[in-house]
Formats: sequence, structure tokens, C-alpha cells
Amino acid sequence: MANVYLIRHGIAADRQLYDRDSDRPLTEKGDRKTRQLARRWQEMGLTCDRVLTSPLVRARQTAEILREARISDTIETSPFLAPGGDIDGWIDWWTQWRQASSGDLALVGHQPDLGNWAEILAWGRPGDKLTVKKAGIIGLTLPAGGSPKGSSQLFALIPPKFLL
Repeated sequence: MANVYLIRHGIAADRQLYDRDSDRPLTEKGDRKTRQLARRWQEMGLTCDRVLTSPLVRARQTAEILREARISDTIETSPFLAPGGDIDGWIDWWTQWRQASSGDLALVGHQPDLGNWAEILAWGRPGDKLTVKKAGIIGLTLPAGGSPKGSSQLFALIPPKFLL
């Protein structure tokens, strides 16, 4: 079994200020709050073998803050975590990765995808019920063998206000 932490990026710049959504960075407040949260995650003992991140700027910045807080030393950009990402592609990646690693994994991405992924992993289908707040965490334990769809255990749904 392995824990997977679904982490939403921090507060990002307004969409109207950027031609492309993918270019929106964290705001100053988003950067500051995400750093505070990363310190709290570290105090809680949250560490991961690897952080996979969406290729969008705000998610990559959030992943870098996690590295600076020593949540993980390894960051990898994953197209599966871009908005509208492919959970089946990620599950194939995860299945191969699990053969070589027994550690935990953090995924930095976007809402509603992260909430839907958590529902698919825990209950087998999305229901648009779980919401991950900006810089919030959903924790899941994925099974050692077989498909994680519908057989994972949800153990944490942590909005940032409970950590600050």
C-alpha cells in the first residue's frame, strides 16, 4: 500500500490578467500561504518520494515550494495532471512506478480534477462532491495490487484553514 496526496496549487493570479491560463503564477499571497502550509506539512511529517506536478506555472511553483520545504527532493512534470488530465494514463504510470518504489507520492494539480480523481480512486466514479481548496490536501491509500479505482481508502481531506 502507498499513500498518495492530491494537493491543489496555491492562490493564482486572476485569469483576466493573462492571455493563457497556463501562464498564471501564484500571487504573492498564494506564495506566502503555500509556504506556510508546506512548513506545516513538514511539521506533520508529510514526505514523499516524488512530487508529480501539472505543467501549468502555478502548479509547478507549488511543487517547488514543496521541494524547498523538504516534502520531496524529486519533482517531475506530468501531462496527466494538466486540467482535464487523464487518470487512466496516470494509473498506468503509477502501476509501473510502484514496481520500483514503495514510497508515497504527491500530485499537484487543479480542481475539479483532483476532487474527481479522489472520488474515482475511492468510490470508482466521479460525483463532483469533493472539493480541494487552494493549497488543500486529499490523502488516499492505494492498494498494493490491482486497480486503485474504487479500492483506495480516503484518509484525509484537509482544507488550508485547518493547518494555518
